[in-house]
Formats: sequence, C-alpha cells, structure tokens
Amino acid sequence: MEIRRDPITQSWVVQGQKELLEDLPQKCPFDRPESEGKAILLSPAEGVAQVRVLPHPDPLYRIEGQPGRLAEGIYDKMGPTGAHEVIVETPQHDRRFSQFSDDEIDRVLTVWASRIADLKKDVRFKYISVFKNQGMEAGEEWSHAHSQVTATIFVPRRIKYELNAAHEWYKERERCIFCDMVRQEEKKGTRIVDVQGEYYALCPYASRVPYEIWLLHRKHNHLFEQPHSGSNRENFAALLGRVLRRLEKLSPAFHLVVHTAPNTRSKKGELAGYWKTLSEDFHWHIEILPIVEKRSKSYSIKEVYFNGVFPEQAAERLRLLDPNS
Repeated sequence: MEIRRDPITQSWVVQGQKELLEDLPQKCPFDRPESEGKAILLSPAEGVAQVRVLPHPDPLYRIEGQPGRLAEGIYDKMGPTGAHEVIVETPQHDRRFSQFSDDEIDRVLTVWASRIADLKKDVRFKYISVFKNQGMEAGEEWSHAHSQVTATIFVPRRIKYELNAAHEWYKERERCIFCDMVRQEEKKGTRIVDVQGEYYALCPYASRVPYEIWLLHRKHNHLFEQPHSGSNRENFAALLGRVLRRLEKLSPAFHLVVHTAPNTRSKKGELAGYWKTLSEDFHWHIEILPIVEKRSKSYSIKEVYFNGVFPEQAAERLRLLDPNS
C-alpha cells in the first residue's frame, strides 16, 4: 500500500487498500469486553468506560516507520505512515449518537479533542481528521456508534482549499472569513437552523448537498482541541444533538467531519510558511453532509455539485422539525 500525489489537483490518494465491507464480521467487535485491553484511551479512566479509543483493526495508515517520500519521474509517492483509530462512543450497541444525552455527547467531543491534541505531538503528522460516517449509504463500517480519527503526513485537499481561501481573505481584510460568515448569517437569519449560546448551526450559502449543515462558534478560535475559557462546550454538545435529531427525520445517513487547524509542529512542506497568521485567519467548525438523495447529479458530474434544495428552504424546514419528538 502506498500514497500517491496527483500533481495537477495536489490530492493524495491511498492506493492498494481494499474495501471488503461484505466480509465484515457478523458479531460486533466493540461488544466484546476484551477490546478494552487494546484501548488507547478510556473515558472515564476509572470505572466503566463510556467511550473507548481503539486502534482500527484494518488501518489506512500505520504509525510505524518514516514517510519515505520518493520521486517517480515527475510524481511523488510515500508509504502509508500515520495513525488510524476508532472511537467507540458508547458501550451500548443499539444507541445512535443522536440519542445520547448532552453530557454523553460532550464526553465524545472531549475525547475527539484529546486525540487531536495527542496526535499533534508527533511532528510527522501534518493533519488530524476526526470524522463520523453513519449509515450504510455513508460507508459506515460497523453499526455500533463510532467515529474515527486519522493522522496523516499530508494536509487533505479540502482543508488546503479552506486554508488558502481564509489566508487570502485575511490578507485583504485582516478579518476571519468564518467570523464574517457567521455575523452575516446571524443578521440575515434565513439560513440559521438553530442556536445555543454562542454556537450556530446553519445551512451554508452554497450548500453542496440538500440539508448540509455547518456548526461554528461565534467567537474566533482556530483549534477545536483547545476551547477558550468560557466557551461552554456543553452548549455545543446540546446544539449538535438537536441538529442530528432534526437531520435524522430526513435521512439517517450522514458524513460528519471536524475541521481544525493543521499541526504547526511540522516545519516542512507546502504550508510551512503559513503559520504566521493561522491563528487569526482559520476558524474550526464541523461540517455535516446528510445523504438524502439516492441518486445525485453531484456524483455523475463529479466536479460540480448539484443541490436541488436551496439552503434557505432547507434551513426553514429543519427549523420546523422538533428535535425532541
């Protein structure tokens, strides 16, 4: 297995990894008590663990070894160095994340932050991704509620696009583009789905799929893993729970991704000179892309998203749904 770089799009692609979803074991591996013996982290550390972090049984990336970046003519490739972990969010097999209490969601968020911070200590890792795929349509690997963490020796293309756009905006205006966006959406109101304290859930202006939602803190912070004092992450947990319960009335399947700042310990690579304004121009947020349509023009056109639902209409419909019914 190796990672190859497309010199045109600058995407890194993992090559040689087989998807054997049909060969997954019938019995859930996370129901077994012996899995705790392999745990990287347990929360709480004492007593019965409610959240467990385990090594992925068939990882995309492996923590051993050095990247070994090599040239192949004009191309670049490297070994699959990194980390790949599974966060088992509850000991109960049949509970979905949306059914958790606010405190239980907050515990999972705390574990996400802890793993990002810990993996960033390794200077080889340039980016730490936390993501959750729920439902078979989203590529869910196990039905037991879980999320995943990957540490990569490259910055994913989508994150690089965001970083570059945020950097350019800051150079021109000396303001964070995400903060500007939240303020405008707050003033407009039509794309806001829900608010809890200073956390906002909104359908972005150019939503890629029907009912896409972003969650952002109104106060600026580039690091999800380091909440500022007084940020009251419990409010964020409550908002996230309500958003997911609304979305599940329309579709039980979704992709959720945490977007936080890259690892600034790495002094090499294409973004090494960017760190001077990173704390001012980037803003952590969570993106949720539900899978509502069985067939989408987005997948046939590939390079242009097609969304049949205006975000203003999506936000209005989501607001009308009762997250507690």
